[in-house]
Amino acid sequence: MSIWEYANPVRFMRLSDRVLPWLAALSAILMLVALVWGFFFTPDDYRQGSTVKIIFIHVPSAMIAINAWVMMLIASLIWLVRRHHVSALAAKAAAPVGAVMTMIALVTGAVWGEPMWGTWWAWDPRLTSFLILFLFYLGYIALWAAIDNPDTAADLTSVLAIVGSVFAVLSRYAALIWNQGLHQGASLSMDRAEHVADVFYYPLVTAIIAFILLFVTLVILRTRTEIRARRLRALLAREARE
Repeated sequence: MSIWEYANPVRFMRLSDRVLPWLAALSAILMLVALVWGFFFTPDDYRQGSTVKIIFIHVPSAMIAINAWVMMLIASLIWLVRRHHVSALAAKAAAPVGAVMTMIALVTGAVWGEPMWGTWWAWDPRLTSFLILFLFYLGYIALWAAIDNPDTAADLTSVLAIVGSVFAVLSRYAALIWNQGLHQGASLSMDRAEHVADVFYYPLVTAIIAFILLFVTLVILRTRTEIRARRLRALLAREARE
């Protein structure tokens, strides 16, 4: 069985109808476990105090914000090459979720940064590229809304997704490209010595998994809604012609 079979809206709806309840339940359980574990059963940091616990929301939301755009880029490329409508609608469905995650990351970053840096905002390379990424999300959503023809909208937003991917990459690697700025390095690394302490590491990994499952759940749910809306528009257009 080929994965491209699920580009068929009927098969996608059938499969997603089966897996969606399980994904939603699992993401809710893991989210509850991660946040209760992180906020109530981890100690205060010796330098940052209780402020460090923002890590359990800030880091997962920032990771999803970046990778949501990567997912949109891949789905957009599939649309441009293979013209599968489900991929275009999945990219459209992911954009509001990615935008909200980016906003959460910006807000929690400001709340975390103020007591650490003494300011709510700094034009740090990573912060600035993240803000630009958020603006690209808003532009992507607005472009879909501004164009009536769905195929034309999918084409133009796919181009925007390709352009915006530059800032998704910069948001991830800005601190390494410009070895300066206030923003700390990665909380998780392939180098064990660079990880946060184990007492924070394990609930943080749990929170990241929970946010990933939440993202997948919301994207599938929104994609199903977009497919239904497309069918409804097609039916209304057919009735108008008759």
